[in-house]
Amino acid sequence: MGLMVLSDIIIILSRPSESGNVGAVCRAMKNMGLSRLRIVASQSEACPQGEACPQSEAGAPRESPDGHASFDEAALRARAVHAADIWEGAEFFDTLAEASADCSLLIGTTRRRGHHRKNVTMDPKELAAWLRDRPGPSLEGNSADAGNPTAGRTTGVTAGRTAGRTALVFGNERTGLEDDELALCNIASHIPVSEAFPSLNLSHAVQVYAYELFQAMGPMASIEGSPPAPEKVKGAWVPLSREQADALTAAVTKNLETLGFYRHPGRAEQERFIRDFISRAGLTEQEGRYFRDIFAKAARLAHVSMDREKGESTG
Repeated sequence: MGLMVLSDIIIILSRPSESGNVGAVCRAMKNMGLSRLRIVASQSEACPQGEACPQSEAGAPRESPDGHASFDEAALRARAVHAADIWEGAEFFDTLAEASADCSLLIGTTRRRGHHRKNVTMDPKELAAWLRDRPGPSLEGNSADAGNPTAGRTTGVTAGRTAGRTALVFGNERTGLEDDELALCNIASHIPVSEAFPSLNLSHAVQVYAYELFQAMGPMASIEGSPPAPEKVKGAWVPLSREQADALTAAVTKNLETLGFYRHPGRAEQERFIRDFISRAGLTEQEGRYFRDIFAKAARLAHVSMDREKGESTG
Protein backbone atom coordinates (compact mmCIF):
# COMPACT_ATOMS: atom_id res chain seq x y z
CA MET A 1 0.00 0.00 0.00
CA GLY A 2 1.38 3.44 -0.92
CA LEU A 3 0.77 6.02 1.79
CA MET A 4 -0.19 9.59 1.00
CA VAL A 5 2.53 12.10 0.14
CA LEU A 6 2.48 15.85 -0.48
CA SER A 7 2.04 15.47 -4.24
CA ASP A 8 -1.29 13.69 -3.58
CA ILE A 9 -2.75 16.84 -1.97
CA ILE A 10 -4.71 19.28 -4.12
CA ILE A 11 -5.53 22.81 -2.97
CA ILE A 12 -8.86 24.04 -4.35
CA LEU A 13 -9.81 27.71 -4.14
CA SER A 14 -13.53 28.18 -4.64
CA ARG A 15 -14.48 31.57 -6.08
CA PRO A 16 -11.41 33.55 -4.93
CA SER A 17 -11.85 37.27 -5.53
CA GLU A 18 -8.47 38.84 -4.70
CA SER A 19 -5.60 38.34 -7.15
CA GLY A 20 -3.01 39.10 -4.48
CA ASN A 21 -4.42 36.39 -2.26
CA VAL A 22 -4.17 33.82 -5.04
CA GLY A 23 -0.54 34.77 -5.58
CA ALA A 24 0.18 34.51 -1.85
CA VAL A 25 -1.49 31.06 -1.82
CA CYS A 26 0.92 29.95 -4.57
CA ARG A 27 3.84 31.11 -2.44
CA ALA A 28 2.51 29.37 0.67
CA MET A 29 2.06 26.15 -1.29
CA LYS A 30 5.54 26.15 -2.81
CA ASN A 31 7.12 26.96 0.57
CA MET A 32 5.71 23.69 1.87
CA GLY A 33 6.15 21.41 -1.13
CA LEU A 34 2.60 21.54 -2.50
CA SER A 35 2.18 21.94 -6.25
CA ARG A 36 -1.40 21.12 -7.30
CA LEU A 37 -3.74 24.13 -7.45
CA ARG A 38 -7.28 24.17 -8.79
CA ILE A 39 -9.50 27.22 -9.01
CA VAL A 40 -13.29 27.15 -9.16
CA ALA A 41 -14.91 30.13 -10.82
CA SER A 42 -17.94 30.65 -13.02
CA GLN A 43 -17.26 31.83 -16.56
CA SER A 44 -18.45 35.30 -15.66
CA GLU A 45 -15.85 35.39 -12.86
CA ALA A 46 -13.00 33.71 -14.72
CA CYS A 47 -13.18 35.57 -18.04
CA PRO A 48 -12.67 39.28 -18.78
CA GLN A 49 -15.59 41.44 -19.76
CA GLY A 50 -16.40 41.27 -23.44
CA GLU A 51 -14.44 38.06 -24.04
CA ALA A 52 -15.94 34.58 -24.30
CA CYS A 53 -14.32 31.69 -22.49
CA PRO A 54 -13.48 28.68 -24.63
CA GLN A 55 -15.74 25.72 -23.94
CA SER A 56 -14.48 22.39 -22.63
CA GLU A 57 -15.94 18.98 -21.95
CA ALA A 58 -17.75 18.62 -18.63
CA GLY A 59 -15.37 17.83 -15.81
CA ALA A 60 -12.22 18.89 -17.70
CA PRO A 61 -10.06 21.88 -16.78
CA ARG A 62 -11.00 24.99 -18.73
CA GLU A 63 -8.17 26.97 -20.29
CA SER A 64 -8.79 30.65 -19.57
CA PRO A 65 -8.00 33.21 -22.31
CA ASP A 66 -4.75 35.20 -22.24
CA GLY A 67 -3.21 32.91 -19.68
CA HIS A 68 -5.45 33.41 -16.66
CA ALA A 69 -7.93 36.20 -17.28
CA SER A 70 -9.96 38.16 -14.74
CA PHE A 71 -7.10 38.08 -12.28
CA ASP A 72 -4.61 40.92 -12.06
CA GLU A 73 -1.48 39.16 -13.31
CA ALA A 74 0.90 41.84 -12.02
CA ALA A 75 -0.55 41.81 -8.50
CA LEU A 76 -0.77 38.04 -8.46
CA ARG A 77 2.80 37.45 -9.60
CA ALA A 78 4.12 40.09 -7.23
CA ARG A 79 2.64 38.18 -4.28
CA ALA A 80 3.66 34.78 -5.68
CA VAL A 81 7.31 35.93 -5.91
CA HIS A 82 9.17 32.80 -7.09
CA ALA A 83 6.08 30.55 -7.03
CA ALA A 84 4.56 31.72 -10.31
CA ASP A 85 4.95 28.18 -11.65
CA ILE A 86 2.20 27.05 -9.26
CA TRP A 87 -0.12 29.65 -10.82
CA GLU A 88 0.92 28.75 -14.35
CA GLY A 89 0.10 25.10 -13.70
CA ALA A 90 -3.28 25.80 -12.05
CA GLU A 91 -6.41 24.13 -13.43
CA PHE A 92 -9.72 25.95 -13.82
CA PHE A 93 -13.24 24.54 -13.33
CA ASP A 94 -16.76 25.89 -13.35
CA THR A 95 -17.95 24.02 -10.24
CA LEU A 96 -16.51 22.41 -7.14
CA ALA A 97 -18.12 19.12 -8.19
CA GLU A 98 -16.11 19.15 -11.44
CA ALA A 99 -12.90 20.23 -9.72
CA SER A 100 -13.13 17.36 -7.23
CA ALA A 101 -14.55 14.58 -9.43
CA ASP A 102 -11.33 12.55 -9.33
CA CYS A 103 -10.71 13.05 -5.60
CA SER A 104 -11.44 10.35 -3.03
CA LEU A 105 -11.66 12.78 -0.13
CA LEU A 106 -12.78 16.40 0.10
CA ILE A 107 -11.97 18.46 3.17
CA GLY A 108 -13.85 21.72 3.55
CA THR A 109 -12.27 24.46 5.65
CA THR A 110 -14.74 26.45 7.76
CA ARG A 111 -14.84 28.15 11.14
CA ARG A 112 -18.63 28.11 11.33
CA ARG A 113 -20.70 25.44 13.02
CA GLY A 114 -24.32 24.42 12.51
CA HIS A 115 -26.71 21.75 11.30
CA HIS A 116 -25.43 21.94 7.71
CA ARG A 117 -21.76 22.56 8.55
CA LYS A 118 -20.63 18.93 9.22
CA ASN A 119 -20.47 16.90 12.41
CA VAL A 120 -16.83 15.85 12.03
CA THR A 121 -14.11 18.47 12.19
CA MET A 122 -10.36 18.39 12.77
CA ASP A 123 -7.78 21.08 13.26
CA PRO A 124 -4.86 21.26 10.78
CA LYS A 125 -2.43 19.23 12.91
CA GLU A 126 -4.95 16.45 13.54
CA LEU A 127 -5.93 16.44 9.88
CA ALA A 128 -2.33 16.19 8.63
CA ALA A 129 -1.56 13.28 10.96
CA TRP A 130 -4.72 11.46 9.85
CA LEU A 131 -4.03 12.01 6.15
CA ARG A 132 -0.44 10.81 6.48
CA ASP A 133 -1.63 7.28 7.14
CA ARG A 134 -4.23 7.14 4.36
CA PRO A 135 -3.53 5.41 1.03
CA GLY A 136 -2.45 7.64 -1.81
CA PRO A 137 -3.21 7.19 -5.52
CA SER A 138 -1.43 4.48 -7.46
CA LEU A 139 0.30 5.19 -10.72
CA GLU A 140 -1.24 4.05 -13.95
CA GLY A 141 1.41 3.42 -16.54
CA ASN A 142 4.84 4.99 -16.10
CA SER A 143 6.09 4.34 -12.57
CA ALA A 144 8.82 6.88 -13.14
CA ASP A 145 6.25 9.53 -12.29
CA ALA A 146 6.01 8.27 -8.71
CA GLY A 147 8.46 10.83 -7.37
CA ASN A 148 7.43 13.68 -9.62
CA PRO A 149 5.06 16.12 -7.88
CA THR A 150 4.03 17.68 -11.20
CA ALA A 151 3.35 14.46 -13.12
CA GLY A 152 0.04 14.71 -14.96
CA ARG A 153 -0.71 18.08 -13.38
CA THR A 154 -1.63 20.16 -16.40
CA THR A 155 -2.87 17.53 -18.82
CA GLY A 156 -6.25 16.82 -17.22
CA VAL A 157 -7.63 15.34 -14.06
CA THR A 158 -7.10 11.70 -14.97
CA ALA A 159 -3.70 11.87 -16.65
CA GLY A 160 -1.23 9.35 -15.26
CA ARG A 161 -2.88 8.71 -11.89
CA THR A 162 -5.97 6.95 -10.62
CA ALA A 163 -8.38 7.92 -7.85
CA GLY A 164 -7.00 8.52 -4.38
CA ARG A 165 -6.22 12.21 -4.34
CA THR A 166 -7.29 14.39 -1.43
CA ALA A 167 -8.51 17.95 -1.93
CA LEU A 168 -8.39 20.71 0.66
CA VAL A 169 -11.08 23.26 -0.22
CA PHE A 170 -11.02 26.96 0.71
CA GLY A 171 -13.96 29.27 0.11
CA ASN A 172 -14.30 32.86 -1.00
CA GLU A 173 -12.43 35.43 1.12
CA ARG A 174 -15.60 37.19 2.23
CA THR A 175 -18.23 34.44 2.42
CA GLY A 176 -16.20 31.26 2.87
CA LEU A 177 -17.66 27.97 1.64
CA GLU A 178 -21.36 27.99 0.88
CA ASP A 179 -23.55 25.35 2.55
CA ASP A 180 -23.89 23.34 -0.67
CA GLU A 181 -20.11 23.41 -1.20
CA LEU A 182 -19.44 22.16 2.32
CA ALA A 183 -22.15 19.51 1.86
CA LEU A 184 -20.08 18.16 -1.05
CA CYS A 185 -17.11 17.72 1.29
CA ASN A 186 -16.62 14.63 3.46
CA ILE A 187 -14.94 16.30 6.42
CA ALA A 188 -14.82 19.81 7.84
CA SER A 189 -11.64 21.30 9.25
CA HIS A 190 -11.10 24.44 11.29
CA ILE A 191 -8.17 26.51 12.50
CA PRO A 192 -8.46 27.31 16.24
CA VAL A 193 -8.33 31.10 16.56
CA SER A 194 -9.15 33.82 19.05
CA GLU A 195 -12.87 34.54 19.31
CA ALA A 196 -11.98 38.22 19.52
CA PHE A 197 -10.97 38.17 15.85
CA PRO A 198 -11.59 34.79 14.20
CA SER A 199 -11.26 35.82 10.53
CA LEU A 200 -8.13 34.63 8.71
CA ASN A 201 -6.73 35.82 5.40
CA LEU A 202 -7.10 33.15 2.69
CA SER A 203 -3.37 32.75 2.09
CA HIS A 204 -2.67 32.65 5.84
CA ALA A 205 -5.18 29.82 6.24
CA VAL A 206 -3.57 27.90 3.36
CA GLN A 207 -0.15 28.48 4.95
CA VAL A 208 -1.26 26.97 8.28
CA TYR A 209 -2.56 23.81 6.60
CA ALA A 210 0.42 23.59 4.23
CA TYR A 211 2.84 23.81 7.16
CA GLU A 212 1.13 20.99 9.08
CA LEU A 213 0.99 18.82 5.95
CA PHE A 214 4.70 19.45 5.33
CA GLN A 215 5.52 18.54 8.94
CA ALA A 216 3.55 15.30 8.62
CA MET A 217 4.52 14.23 5.08
CA GLY A 218 7.54 16.27 4.01
CA PRO A 219 11.23 15.30 3.96
CA MET A 220 11.64 15.89 7.70
CA ALA A 221 8.74 13.62 8.64
CA SER A 222 10.79 10.39 8.53
CA ILE A 223 13.62 12.02 10.49
CA GLU A 224 11.17 12.91 13.25
CA GLY A 225 9.90 9.35 13.52
CA SER A 226 7.06 9.07 11.02
CA PRO A 227 7.45 6.26 8.50
CA PRO A 228 8.54 7.42 5.03
CA ALA A 229 5.94 6.91 2.33
CA PRO A 230 6.82 3.94 0.13
CA GLU A 231 6.83 4.33 -3.64
CA LYS A 232 3.36 4.00 -5.12
CA VAL A 233 2.96 1.16 -7.59
CA LYS A 234 0.24 -0.14 -9.82
CA GLY A 235 -2.16 -2.34 -7.89
CA ALA A 236 -1.90 -0.37 -4.64
CA TRP A 237 -4.92 0.36 -2.48
CA VAL A 238 -6.87 3.05 -4.34
CA PRO A 239 -9.91 4.56 -2.60
CA LEU A 240 -13.09 5.29 -4.54
CA SER A 241 -13.25 8.68 -6.21
CA ARG A 242 -15.94 11.15 -5.19
CA GLU A 243 -18.02 10.23 -8.25
CA GLN A 244 -17.74 6.54 -7.39
CA ALA A 245 -18.66 7.22 -3.77
CA ASP A 246 -21.70 9.18 -4.98
CA ALA A 247 -22.77 6.28 -7.21
CA LEU A 248 -22.34 3.76 -4.38
CA THR A 249 -24.36 5.97 -2.04
CA ALA A 250 -27.15 6.21 -4.62
CA ALA A 251 -27.23 2.42 -5.02
CA VAL A 252 -27.39 1.85 -1.26
CA THR A 253 -30.12 4.41 -0.64
CA LYS A 254 -32.15 3.14 -3.62
CA ASN A 255 -32.25 -0.31 -2.01
CA LEU A 256 -33.23 1.23 1.30
CA GLU A 257 -35.98 3.15 -0.48
CA THR A 258 -37.47 -0.07 -1.90
CA LEU A 259 -37.81 -1.26 1.70
CA GLY A 260 -39.82 1.81 2.66
CA PHE A 261 -36.92 3.26 4.60
CA TYR A 262 -37.61 6.86 3.60
CA ARG A 263 -41.24 7.35 4.54
CA HIS A 264 -40.20 10.28 6.70
CA PRO A 265 -37.94 13.29 5.97
CA GLY A 266 -34.19 12.89 6.38
CA ARG A 267 -33.02 11.08 3.25
CA ALA A 268 -30.69 13.85 2.06
CA GLU A 269 -28.95 14.03 5.42
CA GLN A 270 -28.52 10.25 5.52
CA GLU A 271 -27.16 10.22 1.96
CA ARG A 272 -24.48 12.72 3.00
CA PHE A 273 -23.68 10.60 6.06
CA ILE A 274 -23.27 7.41 3.99
CA ARG A 275 -21.17 9.14 1.33
CA ASP A 276 -18.90 10.76 3.92
CA PHE A 277 -18.58 7.44 5.75
CA ILE A 278 -17.54 5.70 2.52
CA SER A 279 -15.00 8.38 1.67
CA ARG A 280 -13.45 8.56 5.12
CA ALA A 281 -13.18 4.77 5.22
CA GLY A 282 -11.26 4.79 1.94
CA LEU A 283 -13.17 1.88 0.39
CA THR A 284 -11.64 0.41 -2.76
CA GLU A 285 -13.68 -0.33 -5.90
CA GLN A 286 -13.87 -4.03 -4.98
CA GLU A 287 -14.95 -3.25 -1.42
CA GLY A 288 -17.50 -0.80 -2.80
CA ARG A 289 -19.05 -3.51 -4.97
CA TYR A 290 -19.20 -5.86 -2.00
CA PHE A 291 -20.80 -3.16 0.16
CA ARG A 292 -23.39 -2.43 -2.57
CA ASP A 293 -24.17 -6.12 -3.05
CA ILE A 294 -24.86 -6.58 0.66
CA PHE A 295 -27.65 -4.00 0.52
CA ALA A 296 -28.95 -5.31 -2.80
CA LYS A 297 -29.14 -8.87 -1.44
CA ALA A 298 -30.79 -7.68 1.78
CA ALA A 299 -33.44 -5.86 -0.27
CA ARG A 300 -34.09 -8.92 -2.43
CA LEU A 301 -34.41 -11.21 0.60
CA ALA A 302 -36.74 -8.74 2.28
CA HIS A 303 -38.99 -8.64 -0.78
CA VAL A 304 -39.05 -12.45 -1.00
CA SER A 305 -40.01 -12.63 2.66
CA MET A 306 -42.76 -10.04 2.21
CA ASP A 307 -44.13 -11.89 -0.85
CA ARG A 308 -44.15 -15.15 1.11
CA GLU A 309 -46.02 -13.53 3.99
CA LYS A 310 -48.59 -12.12 1.59
CA GLY A 311 -49.07 -15.54 0.02
CA GLU A 312 -49.57 -17.20 3.40
CA SER A 313 -52.07 -14.56 4.51
CA THR A 314 -54.21 -15.06 1.40
CA GLY A 315 -53.87 -18.84 1.30
